[in-house]
Amino acid sequence: MSATSASAATGAGSAAATLGVRTAADAAAARPGSGPRSGTGSGRAPVPIAWLALLAAPVAAGANAPVLILPDMARSLGVSTATATWLVTAFAWAMVAGTPLLAGLLRRRGPVPVLRLSTGLVIGGTALVATAPWLPVALAGRAAQSLGGAGLVALAMNLAGSTRRMGVISSGFGVLGAAGPLLGATLTEAVSWRLALAVSAVALLAVPGVARHVTRTPPAPGRFDARGAAALIALATALILLPTAPLPALAGALVAAVLLTAHIRRRPDGFVPARLLRSPLFVTSAVLGATLSTSYFTLLFTVPRLLADRAGWTTGAIGTGQLVTLLTASAASWLLAAGAARLGRTAVRAVLVTVGVAAALTAAFASSGALLLLAAGAAAFTATGANATLSVHAASAGTDAQRPTAIGLFALSYQLGGAFGPGLATLLVLG
Repeated sequence: MSATSASAATGAGSAAATLGVRTAADAAAARPGSGPRSGTGSGRAPVPIAWLALLAAPVAAGANAPVLILPDMARSLGVSTATATWLVTAFAWAMVAGTPLLAGLLRRRGPVPVLRLSTGLVIGGTALVATAPWLPVALAGRAAQSLGGAGLVALAMNLAGSTRRMGVISSGFGVLGAAGPLLGATLTEAVSWRLALAVSAVALLAVPGVARHVTRTPPAPGRFDARGAAALIALATALILLPTAPLPALAGALVAAVLLTAHIRRRPDGFVPARLLRSPLFVTSAVLGATLSTSYFTLLFTVPRLLADRAGWTTGAIGTGQLVTLLTASAASWLLAAGAARLGRTAVRAVLVTVGVAAALTAAFASSGALLLLAAGAAAFTATGANATLSVHAASAGTDAQRPTAIGLFALSYQLGGAFGPGLATLLVLG
């Protein structure tokens, strides 16, 4: 989903080095007498990009598949539509929590344990979703699917190694993310919503191909900052719960923020580097990215209901309209990212904020189906454009060694929107 923008590829090479990722080709190149392989330029044969794209992209379809089928899921599990949105929130929370944790495992233990653990989580989670008789079991399954997906995405990002190859992965994310709602509705109508929520398991087809190109690595030196990671995840969890349980979540967020702040003072170079938090460039990029992401995911879930209520559109028309709109928005955001260097940071931010505000206002007051789709497309443009451009800004705020961490923390803040959005949609429309 969000964490894999094409612009993040500018740090993929350094991220891979920092995380200690090695492929089987790397190991072969390191042996005496091993010369460079043709076409690599560095003696390393990378994992075929088709395998990496297949490993990462299906999670985007899995994340967006519930957009049009929440009522079907709710009826099957015997809960309200508003309650069924917890299946979306659980997926988003696990992605937020799993991204830094599995990236840390990748950095310290290498790709093989991450690939095995992530594969097991996706298999187990999909089995739970497919057989769950009650909502709590389905929630556990969705969380496991998302944790596994986060690991597969982290692995694919760090095995990409170049901007061009990361662009292929990001394109796959955009296409499958846009197709997710319509795909979910189609599979639900043809078979079951349970099959729709299993689409992320398609990534498992790439596991054997990737496994042939990775090898074990020795553990990284030093201790993992478990306290810093726990405090950050606690803070993110509390923030995710703000739309549904404001007072308890606010209290929890304050406690977690105090604990995280105290820990950062004791360990300024730990899981959350103090240098990044002191950087206006990083903080501004992260906050703006989270805001635009929240707006996008809110409209992603509210616009279908608004199209049905205000314009009388059918589910099929809504799904097709969203697919075309989101694909167009993805292409437009790529154009923004391509011209970002010429425009400059201030102009890029002005474009994102202006279009983002216009999207929210249009969705709030428009009754025309075309205008509502335009609002959804504008929100998708700003969110995808923010991920593509602001992640680069955030990454440049720290040292070279902190670049992967900066990208990861920006991705975490961006992914919070995937959790805030459904909650806000419930409060505004779905509830």
